[in-house]
Amino acid sequence: MKNKIATIYEKAERFAEITKIAIITGNINRAKKCLALAERLFETGSNETKNAISNVYVFSVSSFMELRHCSISNLFPKLLKAEYIKQINTSGV
Repeated sequence: MKNKIATIYEKAERFAEITKIAIITGNINRAKKCLALAERLFETGSNETKNAISNVYVFSVSSFMELRHCSISNLFPKLLKAEYIKQINTSGV
């Protein structure tokens, strides 16, 4: 059996799952730390990292929060919130 190397997109999805679990369990401090780390990666990462954070992480976490009527504006850091708004405007919702 070959070892599977996780892509940056799979890692972003796993990171989103960790963030969502923190929100579900009420561990808001951990969720905020995850979101802050995601923002730092979005700000300083390579183009591939930025795409993964935007297209996988932000989309996954924001969709999850919308379904559960959580306030995105209170949790999302500035850059991630701007990326979220950009996604909303692009989708035509």
